[in-house]
Amino acid sequence: MTAIRLIAQWRDDPTEALMSADVRVEDRRFAAPWDVFGAFDLDGANPRPFILRRDGRIDFGDSVDRWRTDLRDAEIKVGTLFTVWFNATDSGAYKIVKLAVLGAKERK
Repeated sequence: MTAIRLIAQWRDDPTEALMSADVRVEDRRFAAPWDVFGAFDLDGANPRPFILRRDGRIDFGDSVDRWRTDLRDAEIKVGTLFTVWFNATDSGAYKIVKLAVLGAKERK
C-alpha cells in the first residue's frame, strides 16, 4: 500500500478547479475504505477543502453543495478520467495529471 497525492484537472478548463487528494493505493486502486482529505483550488488563491466520503460524496462541511464523484472506482494512474457531479444536472470530467508518493522527496 502506497500513500500518494493525486492531482487532477478539470477537462473543461485545466486552469480552474484543480483537485488534489491524499489517498492510499494498491494495484492502482483505492486501498483503504476510510474517508479521504483533499481540496479544489478554485481560482489559484482560494482552496476549498473537502472530505471524500466512502460513498463518493464530496463533503465541504457546512456547505449546502452536494457534489459527488466516481473517483473511488477509477484506476489510479496518470491519464485516467473520472467524473465530478456538481449537482443533479451538471457534471465535469476530470483527468489525473500527477501522482506523487507522499514523503518521497529528500529533505535537505
